[in-house]
Amino acid sequence: MTSVSDKVTQQIQGLPEDISFGYGQLALAKQDYQTAAKALERLQKKGVIKKLSKGIFYKPKKTVFGEKKPDEQQLLKPYLYQNGQRTAYITGDYLYNQLGLTTQVPAVIKIASRNRRIFINTGSLKATAVKSYVDVTDNNYQMLGFLDAIKDFKQIPDVDVVNALAVFKSRIRPLNEAQRQMMIDYALAYPPRVRALLGVVLTDLNLTKGIRKLRDSLNPLTTFDLGIDDSLLPNVSDWNIQ
Repeated sequence: MTSVSDKVTQQIQGLPEDISFGYGQLALAKQDYQTAAKALERLQKKGVIKKLSKGIFYKPKKTVFGEKKPDEQQLLKPYLYQNGQRTAYITGDYLYNQLGLTTQVPAVIKIASRNRRIFINTGSLKATAVKSYVDVTDNNYQMLGFLDAIKDFKQIPDVDVVNALAVFKSRIRPLNEAQRQMMIDYALAYPPRVRALLGVVLTDLNLTKGIRKLRDSLNPLTTFDLGIDDSLLPNVSDWNIQ
């Protein structure tokens, strides 16, 4: 029978370099965590792994310039999962930079989750918590991040409106019908300005199936000051956007 120590060693040997991991990424029962901690401590002393923060480790990548730490995405990954299930995702300006909506990279990353408050302050890695509008899964976190970008459209640093609308269209256009309907359903949990802007973009792309849900969810007397006129999106006035 394989011991807990051997299981830990074997699993870590199978992990690629330059990624981080926590206890949740190791196939261990919770009652084995204490024994696993001792095994991880021995592997640290041997230099096989390095500790990032409490319960979070990484396998250093050897390069001609020395050991390389995982990038921020990999460093954050263990925090985004709970019991092997994704429950959080990266959002805010860090994500919007990756989407091509801003050139700025924030010093503090935002992590969204429905039921968890995730704060990180270890070395150069700093993150703060925001609440997601729906439960987060591996299947929807990218869509939720995209809807966050629509929500924060006017607050994104140095955002270019023309470029942002082009990014929104380029992200929506390849979606199949089921994915678009999923996005519409998730948008119903977001503030009205998200529903309005998503609705007008879908209309502009002539992808109108299901958008009645968005229109019916809006107060016809409410207007949205988003700095978008008819020259950018012909149907903005139909969605009370200005």
